[in-house]
Amino acid sequence: MDRCNLTVLLEPGQEDTAAFLAANRVDIVASLPCYTEELVDRQRGAGVYEKSIAAIRRLNALGYGAEESGLTLDFVYNPQGPSLPPAQDKLEGDYKRILGGKFGIVFNRLFTLANMPIQRFGSTLVTRGQFGDYMKLLRGAHSDANLEAVMCRTLVSVDWQGYLYDCDFNQMLGLPLRVAGKARVHVRDAVSRDLDGNPIAVRDHCYGCTAGQGSSCGGALA
Repeated sequence: MDRCNLTVLLEPGQEDTAAFLAANRVDIVASLPCYTEELVDRQRGAGVYEKSIAAIRRLNALGYGAEESGLTLDFVYNPQGPSLPPAQDKLEGDYKRILGGKFGIVFNRLFTLANMPIQRFGSTLVTRGQFGDYMKLLRGAHSDANLEAVMCRTLVSVDWQGYLYDCDFNQMLGLPLRVAGKARVHVRDAVSRDLDGNPIAVRDHCYGCTAGQGSSCGGALA
């Protein structure tokens, strides 16, 4: 599985990345925070929507998103501000209708994720005086039922150097997966090791995965 921001496929030196992923039958989970140009560019920067559409078309041309190809292309939605995402199934229908009608784009599934109160979004919340209220929202919407299906229970995140983390968000925060006191674990060290039951690094941002309908690599949990 490749967690992809789409625009990287258009960067110099990455021209063959899409074909490489297709040749190796890699599932792609791509960030596309909305189906409108205005909202995507507002969140990610001017021109990001146009580049994202161009990258999706490149993936579609390789067979990604077509049911018969076996090449999976999923999109990820996250809210524009400090709120929980809407119902995943309805929003997926809107994405397919609008992107398909306007650009002829096809994809498999839409995953809705809550915004994590870390990095740039966390900093924005602090600047606007909204961090405490957002954490209160996440804690208040926590559901124990989501704990059985959160991604850190069955998946690991691998950084570009091969080091392991319990999830993508812990990777961004520099919180590595630890085994037997090791400060960091490389993928080559984990191939022959059973990680089932290994302790998971947990912090306040984890409420983002357990709030409301839940968030995971596979979208909503409930």
